[in-house]
Amino acid sequence: MKKKLLSVVICAAMVSTLLVGCGGKTEQAASNDQATEEAKADEGGADKGGKLVVGFAQIGQESGWRDAETASIQQYAAEHPDEVELKFADAQQKQENQIKAIKSFIEQGVDVIGVAPVVETGWDQVFAEAKDAGIPIVLVDRTADVDEDLYATFIGSDFIEEGKVAAQQMAELIGGKGKIVEIEGTVGASAATDRKTGFDEEIAANYPDIEIVASQTGDFTRAQGKEVMESFLKSNPDIVGVYCHNDDMALGAIEAIKEAGKKPGEDIVTVSVDGIKGIFEAMVAGEANCTVECNPLLGPLFFETAQKLKNGEEVEKWVKSVDGVFTSETAADVIDERAY
Repeated sequence: MKKKLLSVVICAAMVSTLLVGCGGKTEQAASNDQATEEAKADEGGADKGGKLVVGFAQIGQESGWRDAETASIQQYAAEHPDEVELKFADAQQKQENQIKAIKSFIEQGVDVIGVAPVVETGWDQVFAEAKDAGIPIVLVDRTADVDEDLYATFIGSDFIEEGKVAAQQMAELIGGKGKIVEIEGTVGASAATDRKTGFDEEIAANYPDIEIVASQTGDFTRAQGKEVMESFLKSNPDIVGVYCHNDDMALGAIEAIKEAGKKPGEDIVTVSVDGIKGIFEAMVAGEANCTVECNPLLGPLFFETAQKLKNGEEVEKWVKSVDGVFTSETAADVIDERAY
């Protein structure tokens, strides 16, 4: 009888132990499942109502146009602190700094990465790293020479069309004939490459009496624009026009023209691209002739696009900005409205 009772007690204890063990495993499994689901939610950005975290790798501060773009992006983030968190990096015109910034954004796990590529090539590896991390890349105002599946969209202007329009304006200003010079932007930058392509091809195709006698980079800066123009004037004293890939270089060229004893806007006409307020002031003063706008106020459009990407929505591969053309005849009427 005692043996039977002992056997029953032992069996009961064993069953109790098994039940406790099974219960512990079940609770642990449930806990693991919950943690997995939470991790998936965090990893996939499933909480679409959360703050949009964006990393932006800016080129630097080479021009007034670039400063206006930076201000537009930073101002939007500052005005929407409950919706947006901006991680901003100034690359100081160096691609290696932009690449380091993008890698840092990937490590921080941002939702979207924006970049204005200083040059077109050399982005494949770091863009692939962002893609592997599930972070979409948005190209802002400049393109990159990579496979289309490595970036989500490009936000900006049609640079080739800008060059084409600039050529048409130049032809009209100089009466369809004469020797002109071209001051290019940063070598390898999409804006410089395409603005040159559009301008040169339009001149060659439709204006046989216009000759581009010299073309050299001014790196999108006013100082180098002036330096290049000084050199052009010494070797080509009979030029009648200068085409600059941005307004800052045009303003530098205007200084060089004046110092050479010529009248900018009259003796030598200027056509440039961007539409900064400084060039409007020069047009009002009669020292510049035309600017083809390239809108830098891309902050709202950039963040709107980034939010769509975070939400998993479809976006166009090219989100075009709205631009215009302004001449010395119209500059005074609109100068007070210019925001940059």
